[in-house]
Amino acid sequence: MISKFDRFQKRRLISSYFSVVLSIFLMLFLLGVLGLFVINSKNLTNDFKETVPLTVYFKDEAQDSTHTAFREELRTAPWVKDFAFVSKEQAAELHQKEIGENFMEFLGINPLLNSYDIHLRAPYVVNDSIEKIQSHLRENPMLADAYYDKQLVTMVNDNVEKVSMWVLIISGILALIAVLLINSSMRLSIHSNRFIIKTMQMVGATKSFIRRPFIWRSIRLGIIGAVLAVIALIGLLYYLDTNYPGLGVMRDQIMTGAVLLGVLLAGILITWISTFIATQRFLNLRTDDLY
Repeated sequence: MISKFDRFQKRRLISSYFSVVLSIFLMLFLLGVLGLFVINSKNLTNDFKETVPLTVYFKDEAQDSTHTAFREELRTAPWVKDFAFVSKEQAAELHQKEIGENFMEFLGINPLLNSYDIHLRAPYVVNDSIEKIQSHLRENPMLADAYYDKQLVTMVNDNVEKVSMWVLIISGILALIAVLLINSSMRLSIHSNRFIIKTMQMVGATKSFIRRPFIWRSIRLGIIGAVLAVIALIGLLYYLDTNYPGLGVMRDQIMTGAVLLGVLLAGILITWISTFIATQRFLNLRTDDLY
């Protein structure tokens, strides 16, 4: 018959395991959310960069063959994400809507030019790259001008660098906090077994033999916490992708999978290292120092 003391010890042991798994789960979930935010913030930044247009204007005397050849060049250019042709008539209509009056009535002509709005791929949305592209395009004798908002591009890149730096700093701080908290939970778990560790050592058990069961138990708890964190992260991704598809959280599936795998490996690695250090500490203590 199980005594009240045995039942109490069993409940305390289960409570201890539960608190360790819960702390591991919460910290790894936080790290996973942070990792997903980092990779998706880069995607959102690239999306914003790719909305900045490079507008190319053609002279009126440019023939259809010139436009056809130019479109073919854009389709094969590695720096082009997409492009759209805007005729001078379409440009006049847009201009009329913006200013609220028909400027051609008192001018008598349409002074606007046929143009292309070219959206560049994110790596090329820097002033040096765009200026090289401008110089290349201006070699076309039928080109009237190639224009982009230089100030906007400068501001976007400067802000992206600042935000990226702060995200990395905050990520590093939170990652360190998560590791310390998990390490603290594992140390508390080992602390309750310090007398067992010392007793095994006193009867002649080697340090590696004593450490082994504690490390394997901690790794199992770490795997449970990590698996729960991965399941929660998958649920979060599914929710965001279903309700906010514009965020594109599942766009980069390789990096998303790498974050989930990293969470699982972190759960194993952190618990293994923490348990090894904690058990080693108690193995090196004198018996009097255990109290």
